[in-house]
Amino acid sequence: MAETPEETPETTPATEAEATEATATEEASPTEEAPKEEAKPAAPTGKTRREKLDERRSARRKTRAQMSPEERAAERKERRVHTAAERRRYRTRTKAKRAEQRESQPAAERDHAREHGPGRAKVRQGIVVSDKADKTITVRIDVVGRHRRYHKIMRTSIKLHAHDEANDAGTGDTVRIQECRPMSRSKRWRLIEVLERAK
Repeated sequence: MAETPEETPETTPATEAEATEATATEEASPTEEAPKEEAKPAAPTGKTRREKLDERRSARRKTRAQMSPEERAAERKERRVHTAAERRRYRTRTKAKRAEQRESQPAAERDHAREHGPGRAKVRQGIVVSDKADKTITVRIDVVGRHRRYHKIMRTSIKLHAHDEANDAGTGDTVRIQECRPMSRSKRWRLIEVLERAK
């Protein structure tokens, strides 16, 4: 059935009024809801900041197939220079920090006696057990100490060959020897003094 012209004008103003009301409510509702959305904490995304940065870089960067060999070489060189400069800056910063820390801290005390420091020769005391070889003596050094685990007192001895230039020491003498440069295949010690002569 065809619509009469009288019905059409009546329906049109009503629909227009409804449409204006709907648009007014739509315009009002976003302004009202906007503060609520801002107040809510943002939902955590799956990607970290580092991953996003890598994605951006990869998007900017050309693929290997798109680059010519000269472009690849230039990029490699630029990356090398950049990383080397970063390393230099990092090292200078860390050196400065360490220097400041050393200045602020008090001087560290030695954890060893003055005579036993690094670069100082070892000194041992023992009894001569043989002086048969020319300019060489064999010295027995007795070591007494507790076992680390069982705490039993352990007595051991070692024999060292020492250089005696003047053939001064005899069998049974108590002597002091000092570490030195290798004098022969087995001699790395030299006689300093005879503390007590054998009776």
